[in-house]
Amino acid sequence: MAASPRFKVYDSSGMYRAACHEPEAAACLVSFFGDGATIRDGHQKKLWVEGVDGCAGESFDRVAQIVIERAGG
Repeated sequence: MAASPRFKVYDSSGMYRAACHEPEAAACLVSFFGDGATIRDGHQKKLWVEGVDGCAGESFDRVAQIVIERAGG
């Protein structure tokens, strides 16, 4: 059985929107949801805050690298 996706995406109001296996997919979604949207490790630890950490739409790969580093590899 497949594992639950690690990366969770929340919009700026704190509403849970999606779960992603790939951090690049999560980056695409936070870019869509805009400032204040977050990528989290599970449902707690914030790894990226759109508009605070940068603009995910500029480079999904860069966001993925930062997210992986902040998640501990």
